[in-house]
Amino acid sequence: MAGESAWRTPGIPSLLAATAIGFSGFAVLLPTAPMQALELGAGAAGAGQVNAVLMLFTVVAQLSVPPLLRRFGWGPMFTVGLLLLGLPSLAMPTFTQMTGLLGMSGLRGLGFGVVTVCGSTAVAMLVPPALRGRAVGAYGLAIALPQFLLTPLAPMVMESTSFVVVCVIGGLPVAALPWVPRVARHLGMLRVPRGDSAVATSWPGLIGTLWPSILALIVITAGGGAVLTFATETLSDAGAAAWALAMFTGVATIGRWLIGGMADRWGPTRFIAPILLLGAMSFGVFGWSAAQGQIWLTLLASCGAGAAYGALQNLTLVEAFARGGEGSRARTSVAWNVGFDAGTGLGALTIGQLAGALTFSSSFGVMGVAVAVVAVLHGLLAIRPLRRSRRQSP
Repeated sequence: MAGESAWRTPGIPSLLAATAIGFSGFAVLLPTAPMQALELGAGAAGAGQVNAVLMLFTVVAQLSVPPLLRRFGWGPMFTVGLLLLGLPSLAMPTFTQMTGLLGMSGLRGLGFGVVTVCGSTAVAMLVPPALRGRAVGAYGLAIALPQFLLTPLAPMVMESTSFVVVCVIGGLPVAALPWVPRVARHLGMLRVPRGDSAVATSWPGLIGTLWPSILALIVITAGGGAVLTFATETLSDAGAAAWALAMFTGVATIGRWLIGGMADRWGPTRFIAPILLLGAMSFGVFGWSAAQGQIWLTLLASCGAGAAYGALQNLTLVEAFARGGEGSRARTSVAWNVGFDAGTGLGALTIGQLAGALTFSSSFGVMGVAVAVVAVLHGLLAIRPLRRSRRQSP
């Protein structure tokens, strides 16, 4: 497998193209739809509801995808997901009331949930396990690059032009439709619907197997969600906050891609605990240095947190697929995606609540401790099979 490339695996280039185009439409409205809510006079609470509704319907859709995949197949489901993500974006400027904006956000959330589960499921099905780390890295790059480039620029585009312009860009997922049949053809799903196999593990059994991977994912995305949500509030300098976010997202993009080859060569599990510790230290230093006005140290901590945030997204997904088995790929994808979204929301909620009682600096310290505890737990779980195999060896 050393000479093989995940990028050239049949179906993967088309999947990456469709993913990048689809996530471009998602990324551009992530900061601007709440801005439009403010323009409609909804206030800060109403602006927060826009993405809250988006993520709520995302999770609802993700939990519903496996049986629908079995019934209708990958191609039709991914097509519906792209349409639900793109078409409501084009309709958003026509609404002058919050109910319409929230309704369109809910529809987009359904589409986003379908797209995310179908995408990660396709990665697992298109490539052999020996190339899965690199394939997940390439898939992560297709997701992260549009967000890295478009999410910071979208507010400036809206302010210099109009909400209509960003909504037209938000309709880009529809433009990804020509790539869907190419992926579906390689999956063998254009006419034969498939999802998890008949021998797929039950949900309780699957969660019992996946929980170490999902727990690691939840704590690192909680920390990442806290940085993305509260960097501006934690840092008094808006320019420094912008640099911190740019470094966090940029290094996360690179980390998610580069770790894939290492996961394929040595397995993902041995890297998870050390990188969790990197994240724990980085979150703690981020909060402390921001409070002390040590901007360069804050930026360095942003890079460390971003590296952990990006790399662990890859590692936990590869480990989850290995733990769940080939017969439960769609359900494993659902569990991972729900864990990611839950962790992101939990981090923002937890840090917000803690900061009200303490400070942002102390809150990030608490987050660092939580990540460190999970790192130790995951490390102990990883060492136990190794010790058992050594005792059994002659």
